[in-house]
Amino acid sequence: MTDTLLDARIAAAEAPARRRAGLGHALRQSAPLAAAAFIAVLAAVAIAPELFTRADPLAEDVMAALKAPGAEHLFGTDRLGRDVFARVVHGAQYSLAIGLGSAAISVVFGVALGLLAGLRSRLLDEAICRLFDVISSFPGVLLAMLVVTFLGAGMENIAVAVGVAGIPKFGRVVRAQTQLVRDADYVTHAVIYGRSRLATFAAHLLPNVLTAIPVVGTVYVGTTILAVSGLSFLGLGPQPPTPEWGVMLAESRDVLRVAWWPSVFPGAAITLTVISFTVLGNALQRRFEGRTS
Repeated sequence: MTDTLLDARIAAAEAPARRRAGLGHALRQSAPLAAAAFIAVLAAVAIAPELFTRADPLAEDVMAALKAPGAEHLFGTDRLGRDVFARVVHGAQYSLAIGLGSAAISVVFGVALGLLAGLRSRLLDEAICRLFDVISSFPGVLLAMLVVTFLGAGMENIAVAVGVAGIPKFGRVVRAQTQLVRDADYVTHAVIYGRSRLATFAAHLLPNVLTAIPVVGTVYVGTTILAVSGLSFLGLGPQPPTPEWGVMLAESRDVLRVAWWPSVFPGAAITLTVISFTVLGNALQRRFEGRTS
């Protein structure tokens, strides 16, 4: 009887911890699905914004300036009377396009340099590693600002600037994976048994090396969107009246004391986008590494 009572008390004491563990597990399982769903909706908004709003994001109506969110204007209007919801919806294509373009530049050049460093001579490996060190020695935003200073403001130039800053991230991952696979027994045996280096490279090296890129790239897209929005806020990206989220934040900061909605909604779009890409990327990384928590 005493043992039964003791076991019941222990079970009662452990119940809250089990419930918390179960809730945490459920959140870890559902968060990536919610993030993927949000990214899918965001992609649809970027591809076909006219399906989500008929309002012109550039149309001004000073008589309707700074109207609060309501039935007529879901997210309210800005200081020039432009519909904030329409601008947030149309801004998705700019922020996503620049963010994905920056990530593509980082991936292409990072993978190419990482493969060269991992496969070629020690001298070339050393030179590429020093290049990565030089690029990494600058904070990403500062390096992007320097590149934009030389190239000028604009969508294409800001994509290049942020993309250059991210090259070492992918280059180092690919270099490490290349060296690991290059020295693996199955690659050595394939070469010994007469298989050409090109065939071995295509069959064994590339698939194993490039497996980690989507994982790193998913998280990095969120980082690039945040960096692009920050540079746009500073006036180094797309210029007004382009409905890009960072530009919208810059334009609305002067009226923040009297109208919160022109700032909050594009800021929320940036935040949710970055969080979604980060959560999805972390989930992919756990799956890639074989972890369940």
